[in-house]
Amino acid sequence: MKNIQAYVNQHKDRFLNELLELLKIPSISADSAYESEVLKTAEEIKNSLEKAGCNTVEICQTKGYPIVYGEKIIDKNLPTVLVYGHYDVQPPDPLDLWDSPPFEPVIKNTELHPEGAIFARGACDDKGQMFMHVKAMEFMTATNQLPCNVKFMIEGEEEVGSASLADFVKENQDKLSNDVILISDTGMIAKDTPSITTGLRGLSYVEVEVTGPNRDLHSGLYGGAVANPINILTKMIASLHDENNHITIPGFYDKVEELSKEERAEMAKAPFSLEHYKKALDIEAVYGEAGYTTNERNSIRPTLDVNGIWGGYTGEGAKTVIASQAFAKISMRLVPHQDWIEITELFKNYFESIAPKGVTVKVTPHHGGQGYVTPIDSIGYQAASKAYSDTFGKTPIPQRSGGSIPIVSLFEQELKSKTILMGFGLDSDAIHSPNEHFGVWNYFKGIETIPLFYKYFTELSQ
Repeated sequence: MKNIQAYVNQHKDRFLNELLELLKIPSISADSAYESEVLKTAEEIKNSLEKAGCNTVEICQTKGYPIVYGEKIIDKNLPTVLVYGHYDVQPPDPLDLWDSPPFEPVIKNTELHPEGAIFARGACDDKGQMFMHVKAMEFMTATNQLPCNVKFMIEGEEEVGSASLADFVKENQDKLSNDVILISDTGMIAKDTPSITTGLRGLSYVEVEVTGPNRDLHSGLYGGAVANPINILTKMIASLHDENNHITIPGFYDKVEELSKEERAEMAKAPFSLEHYKKALDIEAVYGEAGYTTNERNSIRPTLDVNGIWGGYTGEGAKTVIASQAFAKISMRLVPHQDWIEITELFKNYFESIAPKGVTVKVTPHHGGQGYVTPIDSIGYQAASKAYSDTFGKTPIPQRSGGSIPIVSLFEQELKSKTILMGFGLDSDAIHSPNEHFGVWNYFKGIETIPLFYKYFTELSQ
């Protein structure tokens, strides 16, 4: 690959402005009020892929939001890389915690990003990282250096569980056939410490509902005599962990993979400062399952967290009421071998069993996905490692992620190919949170690195 940096430097203002325009569109898939904006984003992605050099680009309709598919086939005897990304974003709430409007992207210098960071919803997850691949494609086609075939599959429902993607993949296996899948929807350890994500946790997401009396009650007339659904719900949730923060659901850990001391020692070699971690989060102490380090708790161990809880009166002033109902949303991050459907059923059965008399409990599964591990001896991993080594001057560290990308296991099941996770984000990028951002340096470094993956993957495949 020749002149990658020169090409990026020549076009960096345009590359940046094009991303900023994309970030202005509030493609919030979770809220139907933004349907037109999500569809508009799909059109923009289609236009971008066409300009980047794809010969075929189409917007594929699904039961939900469309999937943008593009391809450039130069020789059927050469390897094919399938790039996956998503154009939808998380809701920006709570809006009052943003320093600037979430869909009015701004570039601000920070201590970690003295060259600037793009602050906007979707900047890192996943518009910024997805768009790196589009610009990398542009470079390879514009300079006639594309070494293999490329396919793009960019969806609009990742943030709500990718409900339509499974059917699309199953119904289009020939269209999507490939030798490796490339995704940038993860991160790396630090700007000076590249890493490749080799493992993802699975996910089970449920909503629970506790119902007591048939209407809201006066807390003076009925307090102490009738089960309070909010009190009951909080007690039930508290009982899901023991004093060591071990999850109490029977059978929950039956299939959890216990890593060897040697594997845990290799993980521990990754640079990590507990003091910096606490300072970045403004906390006095870390918290989690006894017997494991912070980096082990958020990567190789399963978790259970309440993501939202509500019920009763939450408006201004006071209203002395016992609510008829209380609700919570709960997610469980799972490690490889834990089946998300099985775990969801275990949760449902256990949560219903611990409900006291006087209330009824309803558990509604929302979505989930399996965990994933990719071997570091694969051609895809080796190609990614060589690419990072060239642009960072360091061999990347294999790292398991605490996040979930449920469709990765689906891809292996249906398309029979491995996924390589080349992330360029950082833990501090505040994805899913107010003030999400993505370093300008990281954005351009991704565009420089991705073409080298194509080069080395093609060479190693021959």
